[in-house]
Amino acid sequence: MLIIYGLLVIMVVIWSFSFVLVDIVVEFIPSISLALTRFLIVSVVFIIIDIYMFINRKIQTNKIEERKEKVYYSKREWIYIIIASFCGTTLFFVIQYSAIDLIGPSLPALFVCLLSPVLITVLALFFFKEKLTNIKLLGFIIATIGGFLLVTGGDLGKLTPKSPNFIGYLYALITPFLWAIYTITTKKISKEKSNLITLKYIAYFGTVELFVFVLINNELLIFIQNLTNVFVLITGLYLGIGCYIIGYFIWQKSQMELKSSKGASFLYIEPFLTLIFSLLLDRPETILVWNLVGGFIVLSAVLIINYK
Repeated sequence: MLIIYGLLVIMVVIWSFSFVLVDIVVEFIPSISLALTRFLIVSVVFIIIDIYMFINRKIQTNKIEERKEKVYYSKREWIYIIIASFCGTTLFFVIQYSAIDLIGPSLPALFVCLLSPVLITVLALFFFKEKLTNIKLLGFIIATIGGFLLVTGGDLGKLTPKSPNFIGYLYALITPFLWAIYTITTKKISKEKSNLITLKYIAYFGTVELFVFVLINNELLIFIQNLTNVFVLITGLYLGIGCYIIGYFIWQKSQMELKSSKGASFLYIEPFLTLIFSLLLDRPETILVWNLVGGFIVLSAVLIINYK
């Protein structure tokens, strides 16, 4: 149990820094093209791994057959994979990167990390009949209050339609719904299936879907030109290998081994870390005392939610 908690902490750190990194790199490349760069790299890595495994596979024929049976997906599971690829890769990252471009890294991190655990818990209650104890409910309420203070500093006016950045706020609000759908659909796939293989197929579908988006948005030339941009490529490697292959693997593993509400509660730490990274890299942020107070409240709430 301690190992999975340790992996979740690593995942949160990797994901937290990605918001700030995206905020920097969208100055060079549009959000859709950046998302395609990320998943093209992921797909290439998985193809290389498959080729390597095929060449070096030295096992008996009967074991190979057992392996094939183990990775066989039913029609329903393929539907889940397609839904997960569209909601958890294509739409999610196009909308999230657009939100980061419009309003910076912290607020999108807040919404996806604050609202996703709540939505995941609600969906899990319906689909998996998980129980929500009173102490966990209290933890979610406290985390909600802390998360709000963390980014807004207590100024509700930042979230009203009159705000000049309302479109960015709207995009940021959509992302937790997409992440909750992704989490529940991947959890519906049999536990006997390899997480890495599932991630591979999701990445393949997501790459094709994002390529179509790039074509529709007339960004193909921009995308090709930025393939020679070293900074964009390094960012793509971090987002692809670090955030997706490593991060998503840990996330799905946690969802298999822990209750949905427990694994999701770690996302509350993410906005706090994103703010720290943003400050360290001198990104535009307004930090008030209430922001820091909110961060400590969020961390306390995570402990409450995971209290046995």
